[in-house]
Amino acid sequence: MDAPACARQARGSLDLDAGLLDLGRCPMIRFLHSSDWQLGMSRRFLAGEAQERFAAARLDAISAIGALAQRTGAAFVVVAGDVFETNQVSARTLARALDKLATVPVPVYLLPGNHDPLDAGSIYRQAAFQKHCPPHVRVLDDEEPRRVPEVDGVELLGAPWPGKHPAEDLCARALARAPQPAAGLQRILVGHGIVDALDPARERLEAISLAGLESAIALGRCHYVALGDRHSATALGERGVVRYSGSPEPTDFDEIAAGRVLEVELGDEGHAFVCEHAIGTWSFRYLERELTGVEDLRALEQVLREIPAKDRCVAKLALRGALSLEETAALESLLEGLSASYAALLRHERVEALSLRPETLDPRSLALSGYALEAWRGLEAESAGEGEAAAIARDALVLFHRLARESER
Repeated sequence: MDAPACARQARGSLDLDAGLLDLGRCPMIRFLHSSDWQLGMSRRFLAGEAQERFAAARLDAISAIGALAQRTGAAFVVVAGDVFETNQVSARTLARALDKLATVPVPVYLLPGNHDPLDAGSIYRQAAFQKHCPPHVRVLDDEEPRRVPEVDGVELLGAPWPGKHPAEDLCARALARAPQPAAGLQRILVGHGIVDALDPARERLEAISLAGLESAIALGRCHYVALGDRHSATALGERGVVRYSGSPEPTDFDEIAAGRVLEVELGDEGHAFVCEHAIGTWSFRYLERELTGVEDLRALEQVLREIPAKDRCVAKLALRGALSLEETAALESLLEGLSASYAALLRHERVEALSLRPETLDPRSLALSGYALEAWRGLEAESAGEGEAAAIARDALVLFHRLARESER
């Protein structure tokens, strides 16, 4: 995206005063802001090859960021924390990550976050990382302002996590220790963690003060704040230059704007223009549906079949309503048949309120006799009650009905 196009998008998203936007000025610095790669992440609801594809997509995001840097002319990339899921990722994950980073055509700056802090076991201090890390990949492992050698007029100020549980605002500490930037020098603060304005409880000692960041920006102590930890791309503050980039691949259902990378242009006099680029390939879909009969089942089937890229989609269903025993069996069969197409097809059991209609199905329609008929009657009687035992009996009736129908075919 060229500079004017980026500025036009920024004008709509940052809500800056009209006087601050001068599209005729050329940006001094263009870079990419990312965070929360969490390489090596696993999800308990993904099994087998789906987990492998999920892990591979997070590594592939590095290549996508490299391609975006080349396409946009970005001079460097900052990754604002949680590059790795843990300091104990596998040797395979680390090797593949470094191989991917080696292909990024511009310098990459990595900030240790809460998942991969600079503690005694830090991955950034391990021999394998230090031996094989590409020379253009640099770790922001202290609070010293550092120039980007390849770019004039910019410096980075990192606020790395020294351990899992810091007892203070690390961004405030880094800003307090750093001298005022030299005239004409643009400073990017790279931090990680929750901003106090997004933490209703306000109980976290490490929470980042938004007022403190805004004051530092007003005083020219920094010009853009690149944050990580929040997986949804988010702009904060009056100027719109305090930003969470979000994760380059989504990780859960509550993320609103995940799968993004930010392209940032810092112009003269501290003006910033920000564009979001969607690079994520996975999706998390939460579907609420009311089911009362066959037509609702058909509509649900159509929705589930029309979702694109099912092999990279985790769908969770919250179903309500009441179905007959036969319709319930049809629902179970439908979901079982579709589940193979999805990375995961889940039921939100805690909120699900789907019940059997109280009508009794004539067991003679299933040609039951003898012990099978006696078992059916027992389950039918128990399912009429309440509590866990009744729920188990109802589930057993659904399975019983389904197996009996399949045996007739």
